[in-house]
Amino acid sequence: MKRYTFSVDISYHTFLQHYSGAASAVLVYTDEGLRLQLPASRLRPFLSQVGIRGRFRVSVTPDNRLEMLEKVA
Repeated sequence: MKRYTFSVDISYHTFLQHYSGAASAVLVYTDEGLRLQLPASRLRPFLSQVGIRGRFRVSVTPDNRLEMLEKVA
């Protein structure tokens, strides 16, 4: 299982556009410089009044399917 860490800073308004269908995926860059495309729906649990902000860790299966997404300190 591979793990990647990245930061996210998306405003509430911008995320609602993604989640409502304007775009179904969010593009992030890992700390290692890799580009990951995540389904916007997987970030929904982390949405607050200010948007989605913080550090996250994603775990992927050997065939690069998203297994787990968690917010880290």
